[in-house]
Amino acid sequence: MKLNAIVPLAACLAALATAVAAQGSAARIIAGWSAETAPAAARPAARRPARAIYDVIGVGDVMLGSDWPQPGMDPRVIPGANPADVIGPVLAQRFAAADVVFGNFEGTMHTSSEGAKACGNPRLCFSFRSPLFHARYLRAAGFTMMSNANNHSRDFGDSGRAATYRNLTAAGIAVAGADTEGTRIAYQIRPDGRRFALVAFGHNQGLLRVQDFDRVTAMVREAGAHADIVIVSCHIGAEGASRDQVTRANETFIGEDRGNPYKFAHTAVDAGADIVFCHGPHIPRAIEVYRGRFIAYSLGNFWTYGRFNLSGTSGLAAIAALQVDGAGELVSARILSARQDRPGGPYPDPDGGAARRIAELTARDFPEARITIDADGLVHWRR
Repeated sequence: MKLNAIVPLAACLAALATAVAAQGSAARIIAGWSAETAPAAARPAARRPARAIYDVIGVGDVMLGSDWPQPGMDPRVIPGANPADVIGPVLAQRFAAADVVFGNFEGTMHTSSEGAKACGNPRLCFSFRSPLFHARYLRAAGFTMMSNANNHSRDFGDSGRAATYRNLTAAGIAVAGADTEGTRIAYQIRPDGRRFALVAFGHNQGLLRVQDFDRVTAMVREAGAHADIVIVSCHIGAEGASRDQVTRANETFIGEDRGNPYKFAHTAVDAGADIVFCHGPHIPRAIEVYRGRFIAYSLGNFWTYGRFNLSGTSGLAAIAALQVDGAGELVSARILSARQDRPGGPYPDPDGGAARRIAELTARDFPEARITIDADGLVHWRR
């Protein structure tokens, strides 16, 4: 497993140069730099070989269990347990071998009840609070980068969101979350010096907003000034099984403006994003390859225990397994299929349900792109 060390914002340059994970890997994660504060060592070194190939995995929503307001915890997910006991050895090995593994952490992670959201309608309102050991468990599962820019990151107010950021980064995961100094962009450095950036956007208070296209452009460019490869995360779009189409228009849900996924993704790539991983609808949506860059319009629910609807297509857990070169251009893409049954927890799907569904949606929503996906999930596109 390619473990990484975490270097907080306030660390000095000397600590940055020597920080390594407890297991001894040379890969480093730097979380929370903005352009104004990134030290010189974070800036891309010249003349690194552009033809190097990197394995990047992206999944959708992740919430391993909540202890608030009543416990809803997976009995298999306990301190010190092996995540392969839940996701299986095949997925565990795939995650361990990847250079970057991304997911959207949907909720909060702390022990406080301060600022807890009051829910009037339990059918439409949920609060998630995960125990602290889940951070180490997620790192052991292979996650190296996570977004916390979503509609549950503030279930316990700003203090809960800040605590979640601290706890995930302390476990060695690079996190991009709130629109505050030091949390907008996260960086991960591979052993060869290649730098990956993550910028995360959402549609809720206190986040980089998916509707602010000028800011999208500015933040992607800021990330690209300090990294070789830029990953953009977006919690965007309407929710539910009937909202599976990339309409190329603005989407609303329960009276909220949920943004225009198509315009957002194209704006991000035009600004320099190399990969766009979206989530939020809780179902898979189409994919696109635009200007040689990969876009997933929704990867659905990946690891969501307890309170998520997992019926029908909501139970399909899509995994985007990409190879990109050192400049971020897509080399290969495969949709790996997993699924969940209630109460939750992903496992490999030999029937390939997620890949098949994404193939259908992509052919419907982007016929001009002529993207095809094989039965084994391999993606073909016009180059």
